[in-house]
Amino acid sequence: MDPRYPIGKFAMPAQPTAETRQQAIEEIASTPAKMRAAVKGLNEEQLDTPYREGGWTVRQVVHHVPDSHMNALIRLKLALTEEKPTIKPYNETAWAELADARMPIEPSQTLLDSVHARFDRLLRSLQPEHFGRLLVHPEHGERTVDWLLFLYAWHGQHHTAHITELRKQKGW
Repeated sequence: MDPRYPIGKFAMPAQPTAETRQQAIEEIASTPAKMRAAVKGLNEEQLDTPYREGGWTVRQVVHHVPDSHMNALIRLKLALTEEKPTIKPYNETAWAELADARMPIEPSQTLLDSVHARFDRLLRSLQPEHFGRLLVHPEHGERTVDWLLFLYAWHGQHHTAHITELRKQKGW
């Protein structure tokens, strides 16, 4: 297994269906609880352990996920309210080095709860035609709301697995 991709690299479903969309929405809804379970009981030293050589610490991962998913929620709202908006990427690595990525994890866990409550509510309100709405990512080109949905369902699983796999390796 490649420790960078413990659940594999992101793969967009070829033909999303109502059922696969519902599964992805359920995954997004459950991400905060899964992240909380993944870090439950970890001490400060464990939180400051990189999940792989050269990788972020568990603490940085916990702070990264709500940062990323706040951007996802905003991207979704832009795609739903504007015609083919160009979204702004950000430097994830630089964000992970900022002072707030070294603080206690509870504020970011609470933020993830809040962001996902809104993300989940908005996603469940969408009609089938909304999933085809377009946005432009400067690095990835033209994408759809479906892409956002499946990417961020994967993203939460991906980073939660970084932590759970580290715990298995270390016997925590």
